[in-house]
Amino acid sequence: MRRLIMLFSLVILGALSANAQELGTRIGNVNGGDIALDAVFSSGNFSRIHADVSFGKDIVGIDALWDFLYRPFEAEGETFFWYVGAGPFLGIGDDFTLGAAGEIGVEYHFPSIPLAIGLDWRPGLRIIDDTDFSVDGFGLNLRYVFGK
Repeated sequence: MRRLIMLFSLVILGALSANAQELGTRIGNVNGGDIALDAVFSSGNFSRIHADVSFGKDIVGIDALWDFLYRPFEAEGETFFWYVGAGPFLGIGDDFTLGAAGEIGVEYHFPSIPLAIGLDWRPGLRIIDDTDFSVDGFGLNLRYVFGK
């Protein structure tokens, strides 16, 4: 089982990094642990896929959220972007989990270096193995921006 999880994880990681426009790390409360590989894929002018693969003690967590980007806002001369989204999450390990998460966040793209930094909140509704609702999904995202 452990080898199957590792193989599945490597396939997902390869797929995520192959076409990612932003690739980095999400630190905070994630489905499978406290740190995740974080990737963003454009799906139009005002939407994107925000995906995470996290590795915990005995679980691999996968989140795939469809975010809607909103008009940037200015704060003290700097431009920030905010987004909301939702999508499924699953955990593969000793226990199997499946559910849906929402997301609201804000991020900043540095103009002179290819780096994006963001904060988000992800409440989640788990429907399989147990049914519960969590509101403690806060995270810090640090991503390299390709093509900048």
